[in-house]
Amino acid sequence: MSEKSDPNCVHDDSAAPPSNVDEQDNLTLGQIFGSALAAMVGVQSKQRRERDFSRGRASHFIVVGLVVTTIFVLTIAAVVTLVMSVAT
Repeated sequence: MSEKSDPNCVHDDSAAPPSNVDEQDNLTLGQIFGSALAAMVGVQSKQRRERDFSRGRASHFIVVGLVVTTIFVLTIAAVVTLVMSVAT
C-alpha cells in the first residue's frame, strides 16, 4: 500500500518556542524589573508573586531592586536640586 500525503496538510516538526510566557523556565530581565517596580509601589498580583517565587532567583531581585532604588533616589535628588536652583 502506498500512502498519499495530503497537499493541504503542512507538517512542521521544528521546535517552537513556548507560546505562553509562563512556560519559560527563568524570568526575563523585563519581568524582573516589572516585578521590582510593582513591589516598590505595592501592587503585585498574587499570580505574579507566585511566579516570581517559583521561577525567580533572589539574587536577581536583590540586584534589580538595588538598581531601581538607586535610580529612584538619584531622580529625587536631581528634582530637588533642580527645584532649589530655580527657587533661588
